[in-house]
Amino acid sequence: MDWSALLRMPMTVLLILAAAFALLTLAQLVALRQRLHGGRPLAAGWRALLCLACFALTLLLAGAGYALRGYRLLGEEAPVVEIDARILSPQRWVLTLNWPDGSTRQVPLAGDDWRLEAVVLKWKLPALLAGVPPLYRLDRLSGRYDDPAQEATAPRTVVGFGQAGAFDLLDLKKQYPRWLPEVDTVYGSGAFLPLVDQGHYSVSLMRTGALVARPDEATERRIGQPLGG
Repeated sequence: MDWSALLRMPMTVLLILAAAFALLTLAQLVALRQRLHGGRPLAAGWRALLCLACFALTLLLAGAGYALRGYRLLGEEAPVVEIDARILSPQRWVLTLNWPDGSTRQVPLAGDDWRLEAVVLKWKLPALLAGVPPLYRLDRLSGRYDDPAQEATAPRTVVGFGQAGAFDLLDLKKQYPRWLPEVDTVYGSGAFLPLVDQGHYSVSLMRTGALVARPDEATERRIGQPLGG
């Protein structure tokens, strides 16, 4: 197991801290019980306050860690997903998504192009000076038609990457902005490319928050060919 990579995941770090404070809460409970049995009410009061503080931090860190699931750290350029396209019929495709962790997913798509969108979170200056990198979470994959009129009337395909009914850091920022004072901004970033049969595309995210899509050489040649070529 690559512990260095594991510890770079913000969710993992927060959950580890939550577990540490949970153990500290239990230790304070044991100490509180000893003070009560020893007839030391003043010392027991201080232990009770420490216990409550540790328990509050446990809940806060665990909640933040849960809200951060799906987010990843941004390096100079982080690989996001590899996409392979196969045509089924005109403007009907099946896309295979290959994630950096080795997992795959197949999705149907309608249109002439595919478009991938992500949510990017940036921190305020103190966190940036401390070296805390931005975070990102994939939001959705959708089909796109070249003809604006067809875009307005033709069947649309949208594949979401979030879990239905689950909250995340973006929801917390919207509902409780004072809880996350170090969050500078949350914004969307997207990229799209034309679909070609047997096309292969790579998507990455720059540290600036820009989502970048690139076809391989063979796919780029097919994109440059005229229709029917």
